Amino acid sequence: METAIGLCLGLAAVGAGIGNGLVVGRTIEGIARQPEAKGMLQTQMFIGLGLVEALPVISVAIGLILFATR
Repeated sequence: METAIGLCLGLAAVGAGIGNGLVVGRTIEGIARQPEAKGMLQTQMFIGLGLVEALPVISVAIGLILFATR
């Protein structure tokens, strides 16, 4: 069971890292193409980062529930 909890947390962290990299990378590309859209792109980037970061938070909650019920 501990392996499943660790796997759950580890995969969520890896997924969030990849997702954050993609979101920020695309935002930088967009700002490089259209500097006048910087404010709008940054706002959308922060919303996207918040959604991507929700996955590890939910994963930690699930991991703690699994750990507490074993």
